[in-house]
Amino acid sequence: MYYTYVLFSPIHRKIYIGYSSNLMERIRSHNELATKGWTIRYRPWILAYYEMHATKALAMKREKQLKSAQGRKFIWGIVEQKFG
Repeated sequence: MYYTYVLFSPIHRKIYIGYSSNLMERIRSHNELATKGWTIRYRPWILAYYEMHATKALAMKREKQLKSAQGRKFIWGIVEQKFG
């Protein structure tokens, strides 16, 4: 199983869109384990949204869709509903 996920940084009002085969470990990596990269600047991250996919290819395709302008609009709608 693969996941397409969206993280939200409430302090900085940023979103991050990615995919992984191990969702919980990936979130832990974003919040604790990583020592460099874009996501460490905006910690802590909260899981705002995720979808499950049968294959890596489907998860990657959905990630690309969510990173489009229309996808980001969809994600920000969810974030606003959940977190204000």
